[in-house]
Amino acid sequence: MTDKLPRKRRKLFFDSYADFDLQKKSLEHETVQPATQNKSDDKAEYDDEPTDVKLARLISLFPDIDESILLDVLVSYEGCVEAASACLEARRDSKREDASSPPGMQSSLLSSFQSAAPDQAIVSSSSGWSKPLTKRGKTLHLYSPEDIARHTPCSIIHNFLGPEEANELLTELLDEAKTFHSDTFQLFDKIVQSPHTSKLYVSSDYELRQQTEQYVYNGTYQTDVRKLSPRMKVVSDKVQKVVNEQVQRRIQTHYPDGKKLRYQSPREWVPNVALVNCYDGPQESVGYHSDQQTYLGPRAIIGSLSLGVAREFRVRKVAARDGAGDDDNKQQQDEDSVKKTRLPDKIADAQGQISIHLPHNSLLIMHAEMQEEWKHSIPAVSNISPHPVSGNKRINITYRWYRESLHPRNIPRCRCNMPTILRCVQRKQSSRGRYMWMCYAGYAPGSKGCSFFQWAEFDDDGEPLWEKMRMKRSYHTTNDQL
Repeated sequence: MTDKLPRKRRKLFFDSYADFDLQKKSLEHETVQPATQNKSDDKAEYDDEPTDVKLARLISLFPDIDESILLDVLVSYEGCVEAASACLEARRDSKREDASSPPGMQSSLLSSFQSAAPDQAIVSSSSGWSKPLTKRGKTLHLYSPEDIARHTPCSIIHNFLGPEEANELLTELLDEAKTFHSDTFQLFDKIVQSPHTSKLYVSSDYELRQQTEQYVYNGTYQTDVRKLSPRMKVVSDKVQKVVNEQVQRRIQTHYPDGKKLRYQSPREWVPNVALVNCYDGPQESVGYHSDQQTYLGPRAIIGSLSLGVAREFRVRKVAARDGAGDDDNKQQQDEDSVKKTRLPDKIADAQGQISIHLPHNSLLIMHAEMQEEWKHSIPAVSNISPHPVSGNKRINITYRWYRESLHPRNIPRCRCNMPTILRCVQRKQSSRGRYMWMCYAGYAPGSKGCSFFQWAEFDDDGEPLWEKMRMKRSYHTTNDQL
């Protein structure tokens, strides 16, 4: 009995790279609470043996397993031979022991639900979501691609590029990142900087001129936009192919009647802009936000490639702030107070948050539900496990499709004579899901901006109805419209 218990505590069959990460966390913490366990930032420090020596040790322990598989498992455990060995033993044990998972270990959240056939749509609401599993103030950690797809508006693909190609791209961008800068903008009359660095990349010389002369970000024009390198362009083509495949799969398996969402474009997703972010160390981060949709349009899709050190990607569903009898002005004051003081936002955290582990060489697809209904962040942590190539740095490439119909020449201008920003109503229940054009000039340091506001109109494919919008008169923003 005593000999069987340790084996049962380790037993877990892994179907994917992400599940290897789950077993790693289970081993590091001995026991993992089901689903809602808050993950410690502490990491085990592994020895400095060369990779080929570690691989040789695994080969001697598991001669019946292919060398390439052993290498993948070793890499997934960041070079820890002991953790990789335990994972492989657990996989071997799973073939001999019964299929039930031991208490305190999460094999897959899907085991708690009735499984659907591969070609059967997993739909339980308008956006395809099941009942939320998170609770106020709690963090749900998801690891398997199946759980991530079911409970978040995301898909994840591990080991997206070949190991050599991923490391070469990482090395190239680490050199580029030496000249990246933090974004500077104005918020509540204070000048602030983003807690990480970034740079925008485009495909052609024409797009380069357009970005520096016509496109506006945070109320200002960009002066340092760069062209994709040949290696970045090759990877962009690969991302395009996989993202389009995942989008079609998402439509068939998660959306009502297997049809795209309203305002989602039926056209092929063709990334023409890449925003490269660099997170240098555990304290560099980005707070909860939705990505700007001004040039992307409604129901935007983003492909995000992670390279270097592994970090957490957290998401939470946006909760409406108003209901019957609620005071709109008081709610707006409470929200402003939260932003200014950085106190916990109890309403926003009503459903808790979900954490997705982003290891090196993983591609995360943010689907058409993401920007309107969810917010996402990269939280600061106390420490991280260094990557053999990047050390403490994480490089993140977010591929985006800028629509020609939303070129700045078409976008309404505010009274500051600057292109406006496109936003989606998220908090106000009565107008939730509607889009609006607003002044964004006030984000530029030293600028006051204006109170320009106009409802935005789109057809079912997310294309702007400019003639219909120009028939409307602009007017000032009020709190209860947001």
